[in-house]
Amino acid sequence: MSDKRTADTVSNFLAAQRYTRDQVFSEADPVPAKAGAHGWWFRDIPGSIDASGCEQRDGWTLLYVGAAPGPPRADGKPQTPQDLRKRIRYHFGAGNAGADGSTLRKSLGVLLGDELGFSLRRIGSGKRQTFAGGEAILTGWMAENAAVSWVSHPEPWYLEAKLIKALDLPLNFQDNERNAFAPELKKLRRDAGIKAGKMRVLAEWS
Repeated sequence: MSDKRTADTVSNFLAAQRYTRDQVFSEADPVPAKAGAHGWWFRDIPGSIDASGCEQRDGWTLLYVGAAPGPPRADGKPQTPQDLRKRIRYHFGAGNAGADGSTLRKSLGVLLGDELGFSLRRIGSGKRQTFAGGEAILTGWMAENAAVSWVSHPEPWYLEAKLIKALDLPLNFQDNERNAFAPELKKLRRDAGIKAGKMRVLAEWS
């Protein structure tokens, strides 16, 4: 892709309309059940992130992008069916969404746990890690402070890679060499997992 096409693609992504959690779950149901890339914007910046180089629009700051579905599996096995509607609703806390299934929620919870009063814990059999009762608190925080935008794309993992390369995205810690916070986030997530492993296992939460 040429530099101009890349710039136009990034510009179109940044110009996409943002939606809050209430809007996403409204009767209007604005999120399409299509493949695409999604961007997560925040009013309040979680943790100690330096967002000075991040894209900002109308009081919102872009901190994370994702793809739905992700790239094909290396082993050739079929993926779990995924699209923008399913993934965005899951990140926002639909149904049984938790840190074990949402990279975004896990990162936010690790950054906000001390402030909001929860931590990563092992639940059920002990193999899963979520924020247990803190998941509802995190969902409430996202309802107040997060918004999502998206663009449809037939192979969104390619678009996601280009966006990570072109933009300052501190909550994308994989394949994100350009952002100084990414390695710190990876360490915080790892430390939270180790701490959770030393604490007693909780019953399933709902």
